[in-house]
Amino acid sequence: MSRPSVAEIRAVAQPAGTMDRRSGEHWAGLLYMRKLSVYVTWALAKTPITPNQATGLMILCGLLAGAVLALPGLWAAVGAAVLVQVYLLLDCSDGELARWTGRTSITGVYLDRVGHYFAEAALLIGLGFRASVTAPDWYTVLGFAAALGAILIKAETDLVDVARARSGLVAATEASAEHFASRRLGLARKAAAALRFHRIVQAVELSILVVIAAVWDALTGGGAATRVLVVACAVVAVLQLVLHLVSILASRRLT
Repeated sequence: MSRPSVAEIRAVAQPAGTMDRRSGEHWAGLLYMRKLSVYVTWALAKTPITPNQATGLMILCGLLAGAVLALPGLWAAVGAAVLVQVYLLLDCSDGELARWTGRTSITGVYLDRVGHYFAEAALLIGLGFRASVTAPDWYTVLGFAAALGAILIKAETDLVDVARARSGLVAATEASAEHFASRRLGLARKAAAALRFHRIVQAVELSILVVIAAVWDALTGGGAATRVLVVACAVVAVLQLVLHLVSILASRRLT
């Protein structure tokens, strides 16, 4: 039996529905990572590695990124950013491998969500330690606060489907998130989405900002940029936590 080609795997593992998703697909996935991940999926398909094991590797990379980021110096920031890119690569490939092998499962979906929780929290906690002058200090606390905020934001989204399931309803659609009882709230949500300030606490964007801050600190000989970044992450996380809750309650996701 001949081994599948990359084109054959792409046809099954990257269906149009995956590439066309507006909210489910990260911009980096659409821009470049899906072009690379299919080759990793092709390589993984020739090994005994299961989709859930690939997800486990993804989670490990996310946690390692946070641990590396807690270390001082520019190269620690660069190393964390590289690990986040590997994390994103595996985040694409695990689902592709599941579709190709026909081993999609609720467990895989659950582990994928857990991985996102862990990776973003680890990175923000690592940033807090990195910004600390004498750990633990208030920057450490802000890192943990930002991590808690990032987790709760994701929990707010996931709890919509929990509430709907317990009420005997199907999962919320993307369209329901765009319909609001108040026109002003709808416009406010669109404005917030356009600014995309919430992405500062997401793994890929944060890893890029961390490197920029580390370069600035290396040039100036201090840590001011990293400390400003951790404060900004904490503020954005708390603000987004409140705004996201209001957005859910005002939309039709719970009806």
